[in-house]
Amino acid sequence: MSAREPMSPQELEAALRHVGATRYHNLHPFHKRLHSGQCTFEQVQAWALNRYYYQAMIPVKDATVLSRMNSSADRREWRKRIEDHDGTREGEGGIERWLKLTESLGFDRDYVISTRGILAATRFAVEAYVNFCAQKSLLEAVASSLTELFSPGIINERVSGMLAHYDFVSRETLAYFTARPAQAQRDSDFALAYVKQHAKSRVEQDAVIGALEFKTDVLWVQLDALWGAYVAGAIPPGAWRPGEGLQTRESAA
Repeated sequence: MSAREPMSPQELEAALRHVGATRYHNLHPFHKRLHSGQCTFEQVQAWALNRYYYQAMIPVKDATVLSRMNSSADRREWRKRIEDHDGTREGEGGIERWLKLTESLGFDRDYVISTRGILAATRFAVEAYVNFCAQKSLLEAVASSLTELFSPGIINERVSGMLAHYDFVSRETLAYFTARPAQAQRDSDFALAYVKQHAKSRVEQDAVIGALEFKTDVLWVQLDALWGAYVAGAIPPGAWRPGEGLQTRESAA
């Protein structure tokens, strides 16, 4: 096969799975530190606080993608992602469950929602992802979501590792992750089928692979930032410092 010949759908899927095998953030040292029990309580707090911004912006990203779809069948499928994170009523959904996690770690809910304490690198990475999905082709936007192919494994590692090593978490505080493997499987099945159907030329296929590589970079750089700030100790100006943004007796009541 010449360098510019289109790949078969099976070859394209194999190339995408290779991206996950070599670039997904389960390979990052912070991931390994978190799930092997080596993080301090404050480092777990920093992870949960910063990860909230990513979780909160996922439905914003998905609404952007949804608005670009001409097919009603595709829109019906994609909007499930927004419902998963936002819920169908107040007090439900993945974002609410993530807030329960941050509250269980001592944070004041309003402080977390304000995102005042997140790292600048977290903000830049997440907003770059939202902008990518707004500005690149619809095919690339869909392809960038394919990190969900690899997320069930990292979720299983996260839950089992944190339950085994941290006495300040429980299955209830990690409830965000309960529904995610099935949701991620459903979503990645759709996105993979979409990409394999619509990425016909080698140029389109290369763009699809590049989109997934970009998304792995978005996830990786967030852990780089956490490592630099809260493991190496170089907390940048304006970022959360241990002891800030915690519940008062009144807010915890």
